[in-house]
Amino acid sequence: MDWIWIILGMALVTYLPRMLPAFLIGQRNVSPWMERWLASIPYAALGALIFPGILSVERGEPLVGLAGGAVAALLAYFRLNMLVVIAGAIGAVAAIKAIVS
Repeated sequence: MDWIWIILGMALVTYLPRMLPAFLIGQRNVSPWMERWLASIPYAALGALIFPGILSVERGEPLVGLAGGAVAALLAYFRLNMLVVIAGAIGAVAAIKAIVS
C-alpha cells in the first residue's frame, strides 16, 4: 500500500511544475518577444542534450562526432526525411572513423 502513495506523490511532484507555469501563463497575454523566447526553449534543451554526446562519440577524436553532427545538420537543413538524416550522420561517422583508424 505504501508504494501507491509513493507513486501518487511522484506523480504530483512531476505534474505540478509542468501544470503551474502553463496555467499561470495561459491566463495572461505575453509579448511577442516572450513568445519567441519560450518557443526556442525546446531547441535549446535539445541542443544542450545532444552536443556533449557529439563531442564524446570517439574518445580523443571530437572531430568524428562533429563531422556526424555537421552532416546531420546539413541534411536536416534541406528538410530531408529523418531516416535519411540519421543514416547520413551514421555514414559520416563510420567514414571518418575508417579514415582516422
